[in-house]
Amino acid sequence: MTTTLTLDRGDGRLAYDVRGTGPLVICAPGMGDIRQTFRFLVPALVDAGYRVATFDLRGHGESDTTFVGYGDEAEASDIVALAELLGSPATVIGNSMGSAAGVIAAAERPELVSALVLVGPFVRNPQINAFQRGVMNVATAPLWAAAVWKAYLPSLYAGRKPVDFADYATRTNAAMRRKGYAKTFSKTAHTNTHELSERVLSMVKTPALIVMGELDPDFPSPAGEASWISEQLNAEVLMVAEAGHYPQSQRPEIVTPAVIDFLATIAHRA
Repeated sequence: MTTTLTLDRGDGRLAYDVRGTGPLVICAPGMGDIRQTFRFLVPALVDAGYRVATFDLRGHGESDTTFVGYGDEAEASDIVALAELLGSPATVIGNSMGSAAGVIAAAERPELVSALVLVGPFVRNPQINAFQRGVMNVATAPLWAAAVWKAYLPSLYAGRKPVDFADYATRTNAAMRRKGYAKTFSKTAHTNTHELSERVLSMVKTPALIVMGELDPDFPSPAGEASWISEQLNAEVLMVAEAGHYPQSQRPEIVTPAVIDFLATIAHRA
């Protein structure tokens, strides 16, 4: 059984766990999710000879709700702190806004990020108008954020659902219903923008793999977004059929071996 550890960041503690031995991999989740989103990927990485750390975002999962800052830059600083604590450069596997955080960490502290795997990546702001932004801000207000997320979450799993989707959705929804957690989810949603990650993309020189679900509803053209990111990073792209925003859990039989093969290629280059 994996033991939950905590990392003191001054204004709050991050919940994380570490499994395995070998080169370090840090898995960074996205907004509204918990670290168990990587539940299918982590055991395979451990079996392949990697030391894997997963953590909960500020104000998510088992992490504290006392933090002052939220969003991409805060998550990037937490990735850096975790890599420094564990004493090793890391491959960062980021899902959704975790991808933007990984990009920022790689740009600002390249000696700590040896490779990037960006899954369902938000690395620039979506093209939405002021009305759509207003609707989003209202929908993620603390009073009803948990209910809205519960209703919206299934749509992000367009295509095949994970085999344990019902149990996992229940777990993530329960995490947000705890006292104070809908408020911190709302803070993350309202303060999080991806201008910095887009601005620093050209600074990132580390090898990268883009993993995008062909049905990801967060992008008007998932393939187009993956192609654009690939051009900025000179990255490989894996488009995953019958998957939405969480291909790592929707199609683990495709994503897991691709990630392991990519990491093996990186090790060979080194």
